[in-house]
Amino acid sequence: MDRSSAPPAAEPTAPGAGVPRPGGKRAQNRRAIEADILRVAREHLAHQGAAALSLRAIARDLGMVSSGIYRYVDSRDELLTRLIVDSFSSLAAAVGTAHDAVPRHELEARWDAVGRALRTWALERPHDFALIYGSPVPDYEAPPERTVESGTAVLALLVRLLADIRAAGRLADAGHLGVDPDAAAAGAGPLLQDAMFDETGLDAATLAQGVAAWTLLLGGVTSEVFAQLGPLPDGAALFECLLGVSRRCIIAPPA
Repeated sequence: MDRSSAPPAAEPTAPGAGVPRPGGKRAQNRRAIEADILRVAREHLAHQGAAALSLRAIARDLGMVSSGIYRYVDSRDELLTRLIVDSFSSLAAAVGTAHDAVPRHELEARWDAVGRALRTWALERPHDFALIYGSPVPDYEAPPERTVESGTAVLALLVRLLADIRAAGRLADAGHLGVDPDAAAAGAGPLLQDAMFDETGLDAATLAQGVAAWTLLLGGVTSEVFAQLGPLPDGAALFECLLGVSRRCIIAPPA
């Protein structure tokens, strides 16, 4: 064959050609629609609760045909998972920002920053708080491969704080708190196998102290968000009392 009459060789295809770029218009439009879906889903959480979340209803409020929403969300469970991950990530960002603004050696102030940031976030986003710390959603099981990392981010920060308290010799006496060593070993010991505890030197009794302190904080916020104590004349003042008690569960007063 005469090479001069052959058609010109095709130009090599660049890697990724024909695929929407992350910053391309199509990708931007998709992100905007997904953000709208999450926004409307949160409105539905506020009015109907997580158990009544409906992709069809969300599509209707967005002016979208019911089948169109499945281009962006596979199922109700997928939407719930996205909302849960987003809520945990938002909480972790709020708590982490407050905590990191305090010098590392100020142990009490670091704990207080965590507690106050938790309360502020929960009061500003009560329906997101209810989604991650309220009653389980019927017929939904969160996929651990999607939710564990964001769901344990705040706990990982508290583990680091607890390790710093121990390293500074400021750990409260577990025996004086009534922590039973055998019960702590059985109940909290297995948790120490998680990678977040690597190189922390924490033992089961210390971890039980930390769990007690965190549970007291979380319980105080929960009771306020869900009005479990009825109307509070000064919720902030009561929370400061609980914050002080929880602090003493893990941090001994300066010598």
